[in-house]
Amino acid sequence: MNALYELSAPAKVNLFLHVVGRRADGYHQLQSVFALIDWADTLHIERRRDGQLQRHDLATPMPADDLSLRAARALQQASGSTWGADIHLHKRVPAGAGLGGGSSDAATTLLALNRLWGLNWPRERLAALGLTLGADVPFFVCGQPAFVEGIGERVTPVALPRLWLAVVKPAASLGTAQIFGSPTLERATPPVILADFLANTTLSDCTAVGFGRNDLEAVAHAECAEVGQVADWLQARFGNSRMSGSGSAVFARAGTGDRPLATWGEDQLPAQWVGRMCRSLAVHPLAHWAG
Repeated sequence: MNALYELSAPAKVNLFLHVVGRRADGYHQLQSVFALIDWADTLHIERRRDGQLQRHDLATPMPADDLSLRAARALQQASGSTWGADIHLHKRVPAGAGLGGGSSDAATTLLALNRLWGLNWPRERLAALGLTLGADVPFFVCGQPAFVEGIGERVTPVALPRLWLAVVKPAASLGTAQIFGSPTLERATPPVILADFLANTTLSDCTAVGFGRNDLEAVAHAECAEVGQVADWLQARFGNSRMSGSGSAVFARAGTGDRPLATWGEDQLPAQWVGRMCRSLAVHPLAHWAG
């Protein structure tokens, strides 16, 4: 096998996100439920014999050293592989949105190169390497909706109904470090257990208040007025809204049936905003690629 094509790197939303503490090394302790969605980047990866690693942008130009390239380099160094790779990336998930697009690209790269280079690493080993790249990478490597804790290393799969989610990102982007570094960030939300989420969540009822909250949202609203504008826009149409991750994208639950309970017309989305009606995924398309 010399190449793998049409590899999906799906985004995620955080159904809730609590900051429950901060470690001595500065990393924040989090609790969240992550849902995979069908808004995805696409990668095509070809094996190289010369050991070189190169990325080729098929759409939006990416930074020179993006997470997919860093993931390939980390796996090459950790495994001692002499193979290289050409990584062709078609970027669709907006950056600076809190949707985990870069982390998902990294996870898909790890899963694909694990196959192409014949490493046969188990999922746990890939996830541990992924954690060195970013807190969301282990979740994408594990490949299922999950209750995620700690700094991203504790991933517990959770069964969720198939959800319709209206996801909208304003023109502005937010940096993760910018939000987590705010002195006004709430860092002591009482911890919950997964049973709390499961017992107090009615995802099919869009008028019900969703479980918990996103502790980063208040900071994001203060940093970027557009986040609040998107939240209000979605609230008016769907009856609920919540920011994903560190923003700036906001989503609304739109039902669990065959069709969303509400939607928007193509001409209704304000200029410079990007959005999609997404369906959640029960499993990552590449989840079976690691044991």
